[in-house]
Amino acid sequence: MKEFFIADAARFENAVITTYFVLHSIAAREKKGAGGQYLALTLADKTGQFEGRMWEEFAEALATCAQGCYVKVQGRIDKYQGRFQITLQKMRVAQESEVEVADFQPHTQYDIDQMWAELLDYVDGFSNEDLQRLVLAFLHDPELGPAFKSAPAAKGLHHAWIGGLLEHVVFLLRMCERVAPQYPEVDRDLLMAGAILHDFGKVRELAWKSCFSYTTEGQLLGHITIVIGMVRDKVRALENFPERLRILVEHLILSHHGRLEFGSPKLPMTPEAIVFSAIDDLEAKMQNMRAEFERAKAAGKSEDEVTDYSRSMERSLLNSKAYLERE
Repeated sequence: MKEFFIADAARFENAVITTYFVLHSIAAREKKGAGGQYLALTLADKTGQFEGRMWEEFAEALATCAQGCYVKVQGRIDKYQGRFQITLQKMRVAQESEVEVADFQPHTQYDIDQMWAELLDYVDGFSNEDLQRLVLAFLHDPELGPAFKSAPAAKGLHHAWIGGLLEHVVFLLRMCERVAPQYPEVDRDLLMAGAILHDFGKVRELAWKSCFSYTTEGQLLGHITIVIGMVRDKVRALENFPERLRILVEHLILSHHGRLEFGSPKLPMTPEAIVFSAIDDLEAKMQNMRAEFERAKAAGKSEDEVTDYSRSMERSLLNSKAYLERE
């Protein structure tokens, strides 16, 4: 049974631990100046991930351990350039009987069945029957529906946990419900259909059996291209689906990243697309911020300190509530 988690690293600084991780990456690298090689690893559990180094006697570990497998390790927890890492003395592949999968995959803090019921309630409230038919064709699909309930929303950025995609969509629907009445130009059902379908391609872009990674299809096509194909397949199977409505749904999906340099093939050009790209960006940024606060805390920083530079946010961040509480 796993007793050490990465979030506990600050309490175990300079201590030697024996525990289990899932192996996110493994590579032999050249030592600087000294000659020879060392083993560079990224290890993870449900609370996060950190770097590992193995300097000696790693040939067997390199030959037998592969990305995505569970490993048993022994090593010392220390800090390097302000971040916790582990220096390994031993590593081997873990047996299935030694691990509990739930220890290694981060999971939404919310009840998945309750979020699924909330999602279906929103769809049940659609007045546009065509949009309702299209969305339910996805949600009731025997393969796509269950995958959507469990999928993460990303490999490592916002909502990167089991149930993350569903959580992201439900939060967006709550925002759609509040924002749509402010703008009479916005069609509520179309906005909500876009919120539900925009990231549906991630059920095929991502893999999440032991660790989160990209499928070959995901790497070559990306989730936007994938879901456009899925929408067209579903529309062809629906009787008399309006062509103009299909175009508007596809535009919402194609433009939801908001800017060409962020991966959207088109800029938002309709009221629904402009509103949705804004709230999708807000929801992702707020979750990224929460994740940066958690990473800073796990690294031993005080909650009222500015975080390290965040590559995803392109800035350092400050928890304003914690900052005021320490005054």
